[in-house]
Amino acid sequence: MAALDALREAGAALSRITERWVPDSWVICMILTSLALALAVFGAGAGVEDSVLAWGAGVWNLLTLAMQFTIAMVAAHACVSSRPVFRVLDRLAGLPDPERPAQAVLLVGLFSLATAWLNWALNLVACALFVPFLLRRNPKVDVRVLVAGAYIGLGTVWHGGLSGSAPLILATPGNPLLEPASGPPVVARLYPVTETLFAPFNLVYLLVIGAVGLATAVALHPRRGAITLTPEQVDRILPAPPEDPEPPDTPAGRLDRFRGWTLLAAALLAYPLGHSILTKGFGASWTINAYNVAFLTAALLLHGRPLPFLAACREGVAAAWGIIVQFPFYAGIFGLIIHTDLGTWLGDLFARFASTGTYPFVVYLYSGFMNLFVPSAGSKWMIEAPFLIPAGEQLGVSVRAVLLAYAYGDSTTNLVQPFFAIPILAVTRLRFGDVVGYTFLIALACFAVSAVAVFLIPPNF
Repeated sequence: MAALDALREAGAALSRITERWVPDSWVICMILTSLALALAVFGAGAGVEDSVLAWGAGVWNLLTLAMQFTIAMVAAHACVSSRPVFRVLDRLAGLPDPERPAQAVLLVGLFSLATAWLNWALNLVACALFVPFLLRRNPKVDVRVLVAGAYIGLGTVWHGGLSGSAPLILATPGNPLLEPASGPPVVARLYPVTETLFAPFNLVYLLVIGAVGLATAVALHPRRGAITLTPEQVDRILPAPPEDPEPPDTPAGRLDRFRGWTLLAAALLAYPLGHSILTKGFGASWTINAYNVAFLTAALLLHGRPLPFLAACREGVAAAWGIIVQFPFYAGIFGLIIHTDLGTWLGDLFARFASTGTYPFVVYLYSGFMNLFVPSAGSKWMIEAPFLIPAGEQLGVSVRAVLLAYAYGDSTTNLVQPFFAIPILAVTRLRFGDVVGYTFLIALACFAVSAVAVFLIPPNF
């Protein structure tokens, strides 16, 4: 127990340091921009004016990608913010035995793993809504461990799941790594998800890392001295189901309540995707766009009427504002890397300090470290891929091996990164320092497993 207490305190200390010293993510973006400009000038030998122009040339190159990820966030939020989902969450919360609080941690962990594999944004919103239902039905569960259990999906399986940003970017036709606005391509072809997300190595890794994270969370629930919430505290945080506003009895009001509009929109979205899967196969069809179609269709059907669907989308846009604002600035860094010799210089630097056997581990560590500062996996991949992939090719490490190592590192440090914990902490009214001691222990277990896994990735995978 003393060792566990020491590790929990280490996690809490890490949280205090990050809360004190890590600024807002947009400020971090500008710090990285300054660093990239300095490296381009003093490392890669580019002129100051050329570097600034290269940054400016890249600013608007990722608008399509930014919109795709914004819709992903909005659609996932709209799915969760529906009456059918609220009813399902309430029923699920009644499954554990209230006298055995570890069962509640097990359930929320399984729920987190499943939703994170499906959709990272769905996971954020659904887990934040599910925890209060569990607290009401399971009054003896430790709220800190429950929140840590709800967080494990983002720290284990999300980037190897259906919404993994980096794999979906490489699977999407016309993506900036394959077809940049100018300059040479970073990759020579598309990589369908059947070669990445559904590769046997990745599927086995997800099963193992998910099991390790889940078992660790359950084991951390204290046998005595649990920190619980009173029924009054739970009532204050319990979410209410979304309202279906009653429009005025006018022609416009009747049109607003007509279910045919949502059914028409769902059919128009779903049919082309279904046709593509049947004719081209799942691997060639499952891209960022297909992913968004699936969740927009589900949101339309779950809400049934236009006005509740639109209200849920408006709330989702509020959650996606960071993507909208920050992507152009990350695109500037992307432009700087591909329009100057910075990408080549960084790639040579990475290749110099690694070998074929150690390079996936180096990528894993680098991705995890950068995730502490840039918690947007898609934008971070666009910054790092232009030099990580060429460096891997110099060492004989395949694009897919680099991709998976990047994805695994990006997931692990989510467990000690407060950015994605904001929704669930806002609902439960806890501080990240209250739970990071537990998530830190889960992260240590996941790091041990992932470190072995990346050494086992075949270089020519």
